[in-house]
Parts: sequence; C-alpha cells; structure tokens
Amino acid sequence: MFDLHRLRLLRELKHRGTLAAVAAALSYSPSAVSQQLSQLESEVGVPLLEPVGRRVRLTQQAEILVAHTEAVLERLERAEADIATSLTDLTGTLRVASFQTAALALVPPALTSLRASHPRLRVHVTQMEPERALPGLLARDFDLVIAEEYPGNPNPRPAELEQEELCHDPLRLAHPHQVGTGGAADTAGPTARLRALAGHPWVLEPEGTAARHWAMTLCRRADFEPDVRFESTDLLLHLRLVEQGHAAALLPDLVWDGRPATVPLHQLPRGRRARRLFTAIRRGRGRHPAIQACRQALREAVGASGPPGRR
Repeated sequence: MFDLHRLRLLRELKHRGTLAAVAAALSYSPSAVSQQLSQLESEVGVPLLEPVGRRVRLTQQAEILVAHTEAVLERLERAEADIATSLTDLTGTLRVASFQTAALALVPPALTSLRASHPRLRVHVTQMEPERALPGLLARDFDLVIAEEYPGNPNPRPAELEQEELCHDPLRLAHPHQVGTGGAADTAGPTARLRALAGHPWVLEPEGTAARHWAMTLCRRADFEPDVRFESTDLLLHLRLVEQGHAAALLPDLVWDGRPATVPLHQLPRGRRARRLFTAIRRGRGRHPAIQACRQALREAVGASGPPGRR
C-alpha cells in the first residue's frame, strides 16, 4: 500500500514544477520533500524522478502514479462533499480566487449573500489573474476560481477541472471625450470606429495575458498596430487614463458595476464583443454545499449588476 501523503507530494511536484516550490507551498524544507519522494520510490520499486539540468522531472511511471493519485483525491473530494451535505450547518473555509473586475463587481454582493445565509462559512478571497489562479486551483491552493475567456482565445480545459458558465460580459471601445472617432467613421461601423483611433495612445493589459492577445488581434483585424504606451492588469487604471484623456482602451461592462459610464463607449466588431465569465472547481467538488452556495450567490450578483449607463 503506497503512502497517500507521499503520493500527494509527487502530485504537487507535477503541478508546481520544482522541489523548492513544493516545499514553499507546504511549509517543508526542500530536503524533507526530497526525502519523502525517495521513500516513495522505495515503496514503488522504480525511479520516479530523473534529473534535467538543475531540476527534476517525473518519469513515465511517476506520471502513471500521479494519474491514479488524482483519481483517489477526486474520490476523497466527493466524500468530503457528501459529509458536508449531511450536515445542517455550513462551516469551514472556502478559498476563492478572482480576477479584478469580478472581484470588484461580483464578489462583494456574493459575500453579503453568503454571510446572511451561511454565517459560519469563512470565505477567503484572493485577487489573482486566471493565468495564475487556474494552476493554483489544480495545486489545491483554491477551492473555486472566477475566471474569464476572451473571444477567439479559448482557455485550456484540464480534465481535472469542471467549469460552469457565469455570464457574458460585453467589451466596448472607450476613448476620451475630446478624442472623437469621426462622423464618417461613426456611420461606417465598429471596425471603422476602432481604426479611427489608430493614431491615438492605447492602454492594454501586459504581454502574455489573454486580454492582450485578444486586443492585439482585434486591432490587427482592423488593419492597425496600436500605439501601446501604458500596460497594466488594473482596469481601473485603464479607465482613469481614458477619463483624463491619455489613452483609448477596451473596457468590459463589469468595470462600471452598474454605474453610469464616464467616457464614450462604442460597440466592437461582431464576434469580438464579450468575454465569457465562468467558475472553475476541481472535479468531484461540485456537490459540496459551500461550492453550490458560492456559485448561487455569484449568479445572484450577476443578475443584480446592470449594464453601464450609455452616453
């Protein structure tokens, strides 16, 4: 019989990549992690790790073992959910990760609802972009992640995770009041309005993000390369730069949180007009009452948030 604790360490190594990262996540020393994995190798009777430069990687046999470990942990998650369902009072801690605009617009009203209906449930929220939060979900740093997917840029869908639709959040072209898109361009449609801002400074999210890839593709399809002078994952900074006349931007409706828009907004070309918001959990957790309560509270928050006032 293999030791489950050591199997989990091997699984952690697969998801976190290095012994040091596993040690930091679990508050162990790297030597302690290495020693536990060496003992697991003795139990299994075959090499589980092989050196690659200064790092190690899993052998084929280790990958097989991790796949079975995932199945065992999924079954344990189901057992935990069944036990929680059998209780009359919802307690414990639910760890949630959310990107910025959802954290601002949806998470606070969801927390208010959860506090009223389940006062003994402790919800711990971390603001984190999906590029980091979803791997963290796989590594068991979080129980639920609120994530986004941009048009034409689908996310990977690991078999270990389950997704549930939350809503579609419209995306719009925003520009300063003193910078028009031109009367002729306005009558020509969304692509022409976008192209009319080709010579204006832009604020976009950083290189490597899904939002940046989507925005660059959008502009290039309109036959121009945006002059990106400002880069940030903070969409409130994007909005402030537009309000102060420094940049054009592509803003989601959630940034307004139902408040009237403070800058001119325009529809984007067809097929590129909304990002998909969803919640993700590890497979086997969907029946847990804390997960179900959180998802319900988030759906109610979506229903309460309205589109921005149009100017």
